[in-house]
Amino acid sequence: MSARAYLSIGEVLNLLKDEFPDITISKIRFLESQGLLDPERTPSGYRKFYEPDVERLRWILRQQKEHFLPLKVIRGRLEPVEEAMEETPEEVLGASEPGPAEATVSPLSAMPWAPARRRGRSAAPPPGVSDASLTFDELVEKSGLADGAARELERYGLIVGRTVAGTVYYDDDALAVARLAAGFGRFGVEARHLRMYKTAAEREAGFFEQIVTPLLKQRNPHSRHQAVSTVEELSNLGEQLRDLMLRLTLRDITGG
Repeated sequence: MSARAYLSIGEVLNLLKDEFPDITISKIRFLESQGLLDPERTPSGYRKFYEPDVERLRWILRQQKEHFLPLKVIRGRLEPVEEAMEETPEEVLGASEPGPAEATVSPLSAMPWAPARRRGRSAAPPPGVSDASLTFDELVEKSGLADGAARELERYGLIVGRTVAGTVYYDDDALAVARLAAGFGRFGVEARHLRMYKTAAEREAGFFEQIVTPLLKQRNPHSRHQAVSTVEELSNLGEQLRDLMLRLTLRDITGG
């Protein structure tokens, strides 16, 4: 680990690249979006990976690489560990060392990142369960958007809330979109203008879906793992190509 005690996402990529040659920043972000990782963020939104985060990521990648496990199965193996960490803090914090027989059955024994879990951090919930945590007012406050601008984002489908017990909540992705929209807003860009990004993303996702559908139809762990890896690599390539095309086009516009 670095002297500052945490790593950036790029540093994590470089650290694990030799062991997992196919790892990409897009793949790390994808695992986070699926609730398998939960790195802290700096005030400006950059990820902070501490040693437990890196070890957790390494364990997940090994399950995919060595056992071809789908994310649903990996998540299912993580959940008992998180529950044990909540219910038996003295074991998690290393107050007592398990004996040899105990170590063979304890779910913690297979998770090197678990005992070093950061104080006060809760496990990232699986998508669709409880990952929505901000009310509309909190979303507005944290993003810096005006109420009307946030409502416009919702109207155009750029952010989507989830109703729980009669209250609508918004997740971290909605907050990230709202913050980006606030940045665009400083230049007079409105939600209706930003809809082109959503439309382009949907078209790109549909195209990728066509490519991996034959793999998904095989319905076996290896094929699904290959499909996930393919989508992640396509996403990374697409991101690079979009950046390049935009730079080239802007160069023509600005004469740079």
